[in-house]
Amino acid sequence: MLSRLFAGATVAHAHCDLYCGVYDPAQAKIEALSCLKTIQKYHDSDDEHFKARCIIIKEQRAEEVKHHLMVLWADFFAPAHFEEFPQLHQMFWDAIHGAGDVKKSLDAAPAEALLAKIDEIADIFWQTEKAKGMGVYPPS
Repeated sequence: MLSRLFAGATVAHAHCDLYCGVYDPAQAKIEALSCLKTIQKYHDSDDEHFKARCIIIKEQRAEEVKHHLMVLWADFFAPAHFEEFPQLHQMFWDAIHGAGDVKKSLDAAPAEALLAKIDEIADIFWQTEKAKGMGVYPPS
């Protein structure tokens, strides 16, 4: 049935879903900072309902970190970047899995490690010529 529906469709090729030109590791960092702050608020509270909400929010924000990192990995960085920075694939792998570790933990250490990984990726991001026209929050 679907093949009949799309039988006359023209195949489109695009760099990403919508080439908006806005990429920045700051999106992932903001979500990761939210995870860390939420973990801290969880430990500072004795309200069980509040703590349950903290867990839900932390897990949602950690999933957002994964999303923003995967968009950078797949849509911003190009093969030439991976040739210039051969450690980049491993850095993304570690950071995305680190966000998964944050989802599974109420310890601040995985969130702090995730922030460090995002900063490493951001450092490489801002070294690229492409970032100068697309980044939102350049380092000072």
